[in-house]
Amino acid sequence: MHIRGIRGATTAPANTAEAILAATRELLAEMVRQNGVEPDEIAAVLFTCTDDLSATFPAEAGRALGWNTVPLLTAREIDVPGAVRRCVRVLILWNTPRSQEEVAHVYLREAEMLRPDLTRGARRARGPMPPESA
Repeated sequence: MHIRGIRGATTAPANTAEAILAATRELLAEMVRQNGVEPDEIAAVLFTCTDDLSATFPAEAGRALGWNTVPLLTAREIDVPGAVRRCVRVLILWNTPRSQEEVAHVYLREAEMLRPDLTRGARRARGPMPPESA
């Protein structure tokens, strides 16, 4: 058994508790669904959010999913010029026998641009990808 990291990110449409929690719940649900994660397999979950999201802690979305015994931590992203705005990032530390190559990372909404290499298949169904920058 190994600890593997599942990365994910999404954006909230507004700096409100409802918008932040809805976007984070959607992201967590998709990360769990794509990887077949069971709550008792989760070692911990780290959440970060950009400076423009301050209405609530994204980690509250984990509690709403019933992750009451899972260690959850929210931190602030550094404010990098040109970074994706209103962005919540998640790292689930998962106890699993799977290899790192078998882990599905999930990027939703405007956060898809953070890892186009991981979202290319999803984007292909909706149309061509913009040219990648160097």
